[in-house]
Amino acid sequence: MMTNDLHVIYDSILEGDMKAVPEQVQAALDAGALPDVILNVGMITAMTEVGRLIEEGDNLVPEMLISARAMQAGLAVLKPFLIESGVEPVGTVVIGTVKGDMHDIGKNLVAMMLEGAGFAIVDLGVDVEADKFLTAVQENKAQVVALSALLTTTMPRMKEVITALRDGGIGETTKIIIGGAPVTAAFAESIGADGYAVDASQAATVAKSLLS
Repeated sequence: MMTNDLHVIYDSILEGDMKAVPEQVQAALDAGALPDVILNVGMITAMTEVGRLIEEGDNLVPEMLISARAMQAGLAVLKPFLIESGVEPVGTVVIGTVKGDMHDIGKNLVAMMLEGAGFAIVDLGVDVEADKFLTAVQENKAQVVALSALLTTTMPRMKEVITALRDGGIGETTKIIIGGAPVTAAFAESIGADGYAVDASQAATVAKSLLS
C-alpha cells in the first residue's frame, strides 16, 4: 500500500506539478520513507501510469512531458539519497540522436521516460558519431543503447552505429533500440536492432523487456 506521502508524490507527478514534487519528496524523506520506496512506489508507478494513459490515448505528449519534468525535479532531490543508500538503477542507457540529425525533443522525452522507469541515462545529445556511441557504451558498461532519428536521410546512420557497436565488440548483453518519426519496426529488424519503440512511453517498456 502507498503511504499518504507517496500518494501525494504520485498524484503530483500525474498532474505535472514540478514545483510540488521536490518538496513532497523531501517531506517523505524527512518522515522516514526509504529512498528506493519513494522511487519505486511514488515515482516509477506514476510514470508507468502516464505511459499507460498515453498508450490508451487518454493523455497527450505535452502532458507526458510535463509529468516527466515533474518526476525529474523530484529525482534531483532523491538521487543523492539513492546513491548513499546503494540503490542501483535497473540499467544504464546510452542515448543520442544519430550523426546529421539535430532533433532532440523526442530523444529528450525518451530519456525522461527511461529515467522515470529507473534507468541511469548517459545522454550524448544530437549529431552523434558512431564511435562516440561505442566509447560511451564501453566507459559506462551500458546495457541499452537508444538511437533516435527524425529524418529519413539520417535513418541509414542508425545501421552505421549498430555496425560500429557490433564490430567494436559489444556483447549480446547490450541491447540496441531505435525510434523516431520515420522509423518502423520493419526497418529496425532490417538493420539488426534489438527493439523498436513507437513513442517515449513504449521505449521504457521495450528497454525493460529486453533486459528481463
